[in-house]
Amino acid sequence: MAKATTIKEALARWEEKSGQKPSEAKEVKLYAQIPPVEKMDASLSMLANCEKLSLSTNCIEKIANLNGLKNLRILSLGRNNIKNLNGLEAVGDTLEELWISYNFIEKLKGIHVMKRLKILYMSNNLVREWGEFVKLAELGCLEELVFVGNPLEEKCSSEGNWIDEATRRVPRLKKLDGVPVIKEDEEEEG
Repeated sequence: MAKATTIKEALARWEEKSGQKPSEAKEVKLYAQIPPVEKMDASLSMLANCEKLSLSTNCIEKIANLNGLKNLRILSLGRNNIKNLNGLEAVGDTLEELWISYNFIEKLKGIHVMKRLKILYMSNNLVREWGEFVKLAELGCLEELVFVGNPLEEKCSSEGNWIDEATRRVPRLKKLDGVPVIKEDEEEEG
């Protein structure tokens, strides 16, 4: 079996292809590496100016080593093997968008550290319980959520009350699963 690509190797390839230095770049794309990246290793710390980091379509199991990314605003980790949200603390004050669809996340423990998160794409994960979903209400800036394909959403959609229930529990949402949220009481007042 092929050995996993390290972040360092992926960055070297990216630098060669893009002609940019990782330490200066605002956007770094390390998605779909062959062989895939399995670990977010310490080499990530050289991305001091990075605002958008894409590591989607790899085999990453844990979010880690984000402490050096002081300017990170968008983190794309879709299509990996991530099971929890530990490791986001380091970017809790800057991250505005987290793209983490197609992973294996069941629990939202640790999401509360995302003080500026506006957009969360987490479709096709394993969240089953409202008890987990309501943790999203702790995110004071969250406006847009994609949650389709989680067992909780699938169950509620089949019962026909997903959007009502979800927006009642996370009232600040402006967009859910790609659809603008319209609150009835706001219409009446207007």
